Amino acid sequence: MSGNCETATGHTEAPTRGGDAAPHGAGVGAGAEAGAGAGVGALSRGIVLLFAVACGAAVANVYFSQPLLVTMGHDLGMSPALVGSVVTLTHVGYGLGLFFLVPLGDVADRRRLIVAQLLLLVGALTLIATARTAAVLLAGMAATGLLAVVTQTLLTFAASLAPAAGRGRVVGLVTSGVVSGILLARTVSGVLADLAGWRSVYLTSASLTTLLALVLYRVLPRRGDAPPTTALRYGQLLRSTVTLFARERLLRLRALFGLLIFASFSTLWSSVALPLSEAPYFFSHSAIGALGLIGVAGALAASAAGRLNDRGLSQRTTGIALALLAASWLPLAFTRSSLWALFLGVILLDLAVQAVHVTNQTLIYALHPEAGSRIIGGYMVFYSIGSATGAIAATSLYTVAGWGAVCGLGAGFSCLGLAVWAFTRDSRRSTASSAAADAARV
Repeated sequence: MSGNCETATGHTEAPTRGGDAAPHGAGVGAGAEAGAGAGVGALSRGIVLLFAVACGAAVANVYFSQPLLVTMGHDLGMSPALVGSVVTLTHVGYGLGLFFLVPLGDVADRRRLIVAQLLLLVGALTLIATARTAAVLLAGMAATGLLAVVTQTLLTFAASLAPAAGRGRVVGLVTSGVVSGILLARTVSGVLADLAGWRSVYLTSASLTTLLALVLYRVLPRRGDAPPTTALRYGQLLRSTVTLFARERLLRLRALFGLLIFASFSTLWSSVALPLSEAPYFFSHSAIGALGLIGVAGALAASAAGRLNDRGLSQRTTGIALALLAASWLPLAFTRSSLWALFLGVILLDLAVQAVHVTNQTLIYALHPEAGSRIIGGYMVFYSIGSATGAIAATSLYTVAGWGAVCGLGAGFSCLGLAVWAFTRDSRRSTASSAAADAARV
């Protein structure tokens, strides 16, 4: 019977279209899986780590600017409103790339696509580093966001090369790199800017990206070892992304989880600098950026969540992580009076978010491995919506109601996610029970 409830078996389990776990080998798309992975074999740990480093380096470019906005504005004579559009345009570019570029991974040679995007990203980063006007800077930021979605192409490629029984572990390790890149970007950019100016941040990133493009070109499987998974035209490819969401309930549900957890994540990270820059702390930009080092501890949850998913515990992992996410806002509410409370809250929040995120990606990829790029790209659109919603709401709310209200907002997003999980879990159990009763009567 195809059910939605978590299967309590002792052997390795893989996600299915109908639910969160089913016995290994019963997953939908097994034929496509065999085709996609033929001749590739198990990924070595070194290759997986290379994927993780490349993903972290690429996504960090989206976040480098956040501690540098004031310095950039002074250097180029930008108004405060125009400075604020730096972050906005970068995220707009990223959102467009998720929908229009990431699906290309299902029809193009992924190795060449990845290298081409990285080299174009080098050009965008160089444009930023040499910008002498606000218009050039903003154009470079938008292009950087657009091309940084190579992160998702890399993640999907890694998932397609991994054996089904170990895919959760691979996705978890690569996602650890993504998380580390996001959280360490602010720290790295702050330190480099203090040492050599804000332009050095983008010149350094351009150099690293060039090196990664060369290494990946040499290391990644060629077209014959990892052929495209569909022959759809570009327009059909984009339409099929929408069709997948309309058809797959699990994809819609996991996208909703993604939106809510990243709304909560962004609520913290877009606003935590505000109370830390005021009494009683008066922290510098570098000190605030260093908070990302604590958040990296949460990235450890990514690989652990991947292993739990490989064991068929995705539903349980999701529920526990969402409960931790809601609980994390309690110590965060005491940020003004205790840094230890802040540190505890940051670790719990990042741990919970990454556990759900890895589980989401592992489950939805298994729905249709042959459409992995479209599925991951479409899912990440919801991530972008959640991140933007949390950032805008948190900064606006802090201005009018303070840090306590921001924590209430973050807790609200988290509790809504937990409520959705509880409601859909009960719904799945009822559906499974009814199906079992019908089968018994027959």
